Amino acid sequence: MAGDMRATAASHAKRLKSSNEETENQEENGHRDKKFKRSQEDVEDQNKKFPKRKIVLLMAYSGKGYHGMQRNVGSSQFKTIEDDLVSALVRSGCIPENHGEDMKKMSFQRCARTDKGVSAAGQIVSLKIWLIDDVLEKINNCLPSHIRILGLKRVTGGFSSKNKCDARTYFYMLPTLAFAHKDHDIQDKTYRLSKETLEKVNKLLACYKGTHNFHNFTSQKGPKDPSAKRYIMEMYCEEPFVREGMEFAVIKVKGQSFMMHQIRKMIGLVIAVVKGYAPESIMERSWGEKKVDVPKAPGLGLVLEKVHFEKYNRRFGNDGLHEPLEWTEEEEKITLFKEQHIYPTIINTEREEQSMVNWLSTLSIHDFNATSSGVQVNDRNSKSNDLEGSDGCDDDSD
Repeated sequence: MAGDMRATAASHAKRLKSSNEETENQEENGHRDKKFKRSQEDVEDQNKKFPKRKIVLLMAYSGKGYHGMQRNVGSSQFKTIEDDLVSALVRSGCIPENHGEDMKKMSFQRCARTDKGVSAAGQIVSLKIWLIDDVLEKINNCLPSHIRILGLKRVTGGFSSKNKCDARTYFYMLPTLAFAHKDHDIQDKTYRLSKETLEKVNKLLACYKGTHNFHNFTSQKGPKDPSAKRYIMEMYCEEPFVREGMEFAVIKVKGQSFMMHQIRKMIGLVIAVVKGYAPESIMERSWGEKKVDVPKAPGLGLVLEKVHFEKYNRRFGNDGLHEPLEWTEEEEKITLFKEQHIYPTIINTEREEQSMVNWLSTLSIHDFNATSSGVQVNDRNSKSNDLEGSDGCDDDSD
């Protein structure tokens, strides 16, 4: 009996101690949060003496592990590039905390939305910040190494990085094995692209130049939708190079704007033709009103390389108040970031996950003479795969 009473008393004392410790921890955390908030408020008060200006930031980032560029305020389930950027802007003292919660307050606008897994070497965002001392260094100190602010420039008060952009350049890095004939072993890492095959690839890519109806290259537009017409300025494949025993190549494309999945489908169709799954005539047929089954290449190799502001530069670049939005001085930093963060991520991920090899094995399933109903089935299958795969780019989204 006495033993039971002692056990009960000990148990009660243990619970009381645990409860007291929990209360102390909550109070300690509360004090820490209040202290951080006071510290943040002190920084904000101190930085109010600095001028608030409309600027653009030149960004580079590796998109692996992120659910795209665009922030979804109130949703912490899927992390985005802008989540880390806004956090860094607040912590560095460039913007007040409430601007991070409501991005319209700082007139924030991205030039192009990149989606899940897609990287950028030359993304531009426009916003209003306090121009504090050593601003770039302080922002970068609050960012992970795979997201960097490489440059900053003053712009006009009404500038919008999305609306003032005349063109965007993307590149797509892929193993050249993608261009091997369909009868070739898709696991052959020793494959090397011949001069003749590279010429054929470039001949097909050049077909995209000019204005075409790209309704078959996105799931968002119908054949009668005027916004499905897009202007492509250039598209070509560069000379291949070898990394870690595997040959890769880079396809570059410059256009006014692109729709969701458009670039990946443009590349996917060329691969299907070069490999011998589809006839060359499908290129022109895909711009017609009938539905065509266009395969969508993996998202891994897609990178936003550069955005162009030629009209803005002509009007404001030499007005004595603003600089042209050109980044020649930052080229070395851009190249270094690509070499350190973007190329290795693409190469290592391809070697480990074989996203291109796995996708190539699905090309035989496509019906390149498909009817509309047949294409819709393939589209549904494609959408279900998107839950696991990477998305492309969409310059039309807000």
